Amino acid sequence: MKRVLIITPFPLAQNPRAYKEYNLLKENNFNVKVVYAERDKWASSISLNNDDFILVGGKFGSYFYQFTRIFSKISKPFLPLELTYNRASFFLFVYAYFYKADLYIGHNLAALPITVLAAERNKAKSGFDAEDFHRNETSDSTNDSSYIIAKKIEDKYLSRCSYNVVASPLIKQAYQKLYPSINTVVINNVFEKRYLQGAKNGQNDVLKLFWFSQTIGEKRGIEEVIEALNLLNNKKIELHLLGKSNKQIEDYFLGLKSTDHINIYFYSPISPDQIFSFASNFDIGLALEVGKPFNRDICLTNKIFSYLTSGLAIVASDTKAQTKFLADNYGVGFIYPTGDIEKLAELINNFFVDRSFLYHTKAQSISLAKATFNWEKESKLLMGLINEIIKS
Repeated sequence: MKRVLIITPFPLAQNPRAYKEYNLLKENNFNVKVVYAERDKWASSISLNNDDFILVGGKFGSYFYQFTRIFSKISKPFLPLELTYNRASFFLFVYAYFYKADLYIGHNLAALPITVLAAERNKAKSGFDAEDFHRNETSDSTNDSSYIIAKKIEDKYLSRCSYNVVASPLIKQAYQKLYPSINTVVINNVFEKRYLQGAKNGQNDVLKLFWFSQTIGEKRGIEEVIEALNLLNNKKIELHLLGKSNKQIEDYFLGLKSTDHINIYFYSPISPDQIFSFASNFDIGLALEVGKPFNRDICLTNKIFSYLTSGLAIVASDTKAQTKFLADNYGVGFIYPTGDIEKLAELINNFFVDRSFLYHTKAQSISLAKATFNWEKESKLLMGLINEIIKS
């Protein structure tokens, strides 16, 4: 039985791609372990009890967790960049380096050098999953430290992987422009058919807008939605936000309302498996990427595919990736130009007025997820790639 080690600096509750990959490999009779670290309190509280999941770097908030934060800071002058990029990099490296596997798979940039070094040490294969275009993940400035560090890691290690997986066609284009020789395959952020929800008519007198992320924060497009709702001034159109927040951020968004007619609701994070049934209670899924930095312009987040699987109509900002996706998959939603509040309000109001149109669009989402954008289809591509690499 072939042994695989998946390496990620985040828990699987924050890394659904790694979790799906783990389950896929187990179903195909691989001996799979996942070594991970924790980052946020809310994810630490979501338990995925499994002996195959190995936590390093301490439980969030524990004494050892605090020690690793201090260790990471004071060791930067003495250890290579690869071992200090993330709080838990050194501890992930130690585990992976001494774990004997046939294939090492890294998720997130912090795992890339660890994956390659562990594979080379053990004369094994390595794969990397680039869910983002990492060098432009936080800044477009080539002088920014995040860009400089990410570029160094990518330049040194991406070409040494046996294969590279990316999460959107435009991320593939960006990486292949930089590294023409690397083997790059698109694996979309799709989900299993078992999560498919039925398209619901909803309440005839209320339209429910839905947005979710790990964290609810400023400058992520939510402000534009509230401006559009202010323009419509319709108390029967509601905004529902799911993610980690606090009173300060909730007060910020509530303070943007120009009238008491605007209803905004906040929900705490839930397990990834619960997203679809929860989201199915709403009507429109909001994909509000702002297009900056460059990574946000070319990525396809799991929001869009979650909305399809949940049976929601989609209203999305005009990033390059989202514009291409909705043009290629007509009938599941609409694009609005970022900053065009009147157009956004018009799209929302069209769904509010025409419930038959809304239901048809929601049904199209389910149909597209069932036929094309699902893990059953995408996993065959990934499994074929892994089998080819591991046998070579």
